[in-house]
This record gives sequence, structure tokens and C-alpha cells, in this order.
Amino acid sequence: MTSEDREYGAASRRPVEDEVDVVAEETQKDAKSGKDKKKGSFWKELPVLIVVALVLALIIKTFVIQAFYIPSESMENTLLTNDRVLVNKPVYRIRDIERGDVVVFSGVDSWDGEVQFEEPSNAVAGFFRWVGTAFGVIPGEKDYIKRVIGVAGDTVKCCDAKGRVTVNGVPLDEGSYLYPGDVPSQADFEIKVPEGRLWVMGDHRSVSLDSRSHQGDPGGGTIPVDKVIGRAFVIVWPFSRATILSIPDTFSQPALKAASAAAGATPLIAGFAGAVPLLLWRRRWLSRR
Repeated sequence: MTSEDREYGAASRRPVEDEVDVVAEETQKDAKSGKDKKKGSFWKELPVLIVVALVLALIIKTFVIQAFYIPSESMENTLLTNDRVLVNKPVYRIRDIERGDVVVFSGVDSWDGEVQFEEPSNAVAGFFRWVGTAFGVIPGEKDYIKRVIGVAGDTVKCCDAKGRVTVNGVPLDEGSYLYPGDVPSQADFEIKVPEGRLWVMGDHRSVSLDSRSHQGDPGGGTIPVDKVIGRAFVIVWPFSRATILSIPDTFSQPALKAASAAAGATPLIAGFAGAVPLLLWRRRWLSRR
């Protein structure tokens, strides 16, 4: 091998250290390029993720559970101003509305709002208000939350000799949820709840604009069952007040249930009472023939 060949061979062979440095540098470039691509794809996908999340949230809000903001003092101390509650929407497809349920309902075309809001100044503000209402960040202008006291067929009256609200003659012990210092009602009333409607009252009776305040409206202050959005079943905000909204024990009184059963049986009894004379008349008519 000539000296020239040796020189060419030496030049063609690079030290191992140099090869390692080149590979490491190329790997770093590839890794950096991959990170840049990931960052780019993330920012491209972010708007899609946001839209999908909003659509899913709206579907859940429309059909399953919705958050509601408490704007007034009408349900104190059960619910305080600025509380957020979750409302179960499909529950009344499974069971009937019961006395003692805390329900959210729409007052569109009927009751005026308890809290007045300024109209949005433009379309953008209107959109953000709609989103805020949908997700329970701000209150709805025509949504109410009250406690069901009477259902269809009930006679709700106040007050008895001891100042209590009665349902079908059965007095309610409202101490567990009535606002401290409030009486069951400042004004006397008596109403038989029509079919398909409910009598509702706030727990803070002295400030609540409930069924009592709308007795001059169609339905005598009662609300349509088909305007009920769902049952408020839990406080979720603030966390310090998180609790389940259960039905008070007073609505489980055996006497109240018995009175309801008797009220439900009245049409059947009346039907039999009317059928007996008709049956006797038919027998007489047939015997004469």
C-alpha cells in the first residue's frame, strides 16, 4: 500500500466520536421537528375539541342534567343566592311530580321574573348570555325554582287554627325547610289544584313571589306540569354547601297519603254512585217490556 493510499484511507474513515455526534444531532433535529408538528396539530385540533365539548354539554343539558343558578332569596335557607344546583330532567318520565319536590320551571308567557335583567346590548352579548344560562353560570330570566306543595286534585289551604298550611286537611310541619322567623303564609288562601297543574311556594315565604302572588292569573296561581323543566336534586356550588335536596319528612305523612288516595278514589266512587240508579232504571224498563 502506497503512502497515497494510506492517506486516502485515513481521510475516508471518521472517528467514532464524530459519527456519534452527527447521529445525536440528527436525532435532536427529528425530535424537535416532531414536537413542532405536535404543537401545530394541537392548536389546530383545539377549536374542534372545544366545539365537540360544547355540543356534548348542550346535549346533556337538553336531555339529562342541567345546572341552574339561584338568583334570588325566595328559597332561603334551603338555597342561597348564587348557589348552583343540578336539575334532573328525565326523572318525571319515570315517576310523577311529588309534593316536597324542589322543581325548576319555565314562567314564559305567565309569571314575570322575580329578578329583572337588562337586555343584551348586541348579538355577541346575547350569545354569551345564552351560553351562561345554558351552563348555569348566570340565571335565566324566566326560570323559577320553588317547592311543590300541592299536586292535581289537592286542596291547599292556609291557615288552620295553628297557622299551618294544610293539604287535603292534613297540616304540614314545615320547620325543617321554612326560613327562620317566617310564618307559613302572611295571607290566607284556599285552592283546589286543577288537573295538570301544581301549587308551588318558596321556602322564604315573606319574600317569595310564588303561587300565592299569582292567584289572579289563569290557573289561580298554579303552574302547568308541562312547564316543569326538572327536579333540583343537589347543590353543587359552592362546595362548602354541597348537599342532596331530599323531600322533607312531613310530605311522607300516612294521613297525607291516605287523603290523597281518598281524593283519587272520589271520581271512581262518584262513577259507581251514578251507575247504580241507571242500572236499576234499566232493569225496570226491561221488566215492563
